[in-house]
Amino acid sequence: MVDVADKPLIGVAGPTRHLFDIRLIRLALHALGADSVHLHPGMDRPPAPPARQIDGLVIAGGDHVHPRHYQQLPQVKAAYNPGRDTLELALLDEARERSLPVMGICRGAQLLNVHRGGDLHQNITPMRRHTRPRRLITAAQPVRLVPRSRLSRVLRRRRLGANRMHSQSIRELGEGLRVAARDADHFVQAIENEGPGQWQLGVQWHPEYLLYHPAHRQLFRALVEAARRRKTQGKVDLTRR
Repeated sequence: MVDVADKPLIGVAGPTRHLFDIRLIRLALHALGADSVHLHPGMDRPPAPPARQIDGLVIAGGDHVHPRHYQQLPQVKAAYNPGRDTLELALLDEARERSLPVMGICRGAQLLNVHRGGDLHQNITPMRRHTRPRRLITAAQPVRLVPRSRLSRVLRRRRLGANRMHSQSIRELGEGLRVAARDADHFVQAIENEGPGQWQLGVQWHPEYLLYHPAHRQLFRALVEAARRRKTQGKVDLTRR
């Protein structure tokens, strides 16, 4: 039996309201042997025991990243969440400084890219040619993984069925990132950090809605394993905001 103190603690950053996707992410992490804490705007400190320290970070999906963070003006009418932008960019600053593993989901993948100096397509819906613009909650969109990428090694495959709930997309890559997957329209579907150092992975789809599929569960397993390795190297406290 694993001692509670030996479990990695993973922060799950998302909106203040505890939405279903946050619950699914935390469920996946718990099933794989990690504890989790919900990080959201307006909190003074995560509701975790003072002795516990965060060993990894998930940035969940949600509202669009505001274009000012990549030096653009809004080009479309969209929902923004300035509080989330501020909190999550600060969390990424600390995570990078302290080499915490990070997984970005949809908005989270986009924010990973922006945090490293990249930018976004503000609306790819009218740009689609070979993929349908409608939202898909099931794994109906084929995604091609880049050979020899970390993602392809983690999943042990070249293609994957994914869902689609986004209209923003990664455009220019941020520093130290590489493409790990694309769709049929060649839009970026996954990114990861290059070379050794901090473990970072961003996926444009929502694997928390596809936990019935072993490959999507494997994404969370890879994060938990990276957080466990990081925990053994030295504890890092992101709870002191």
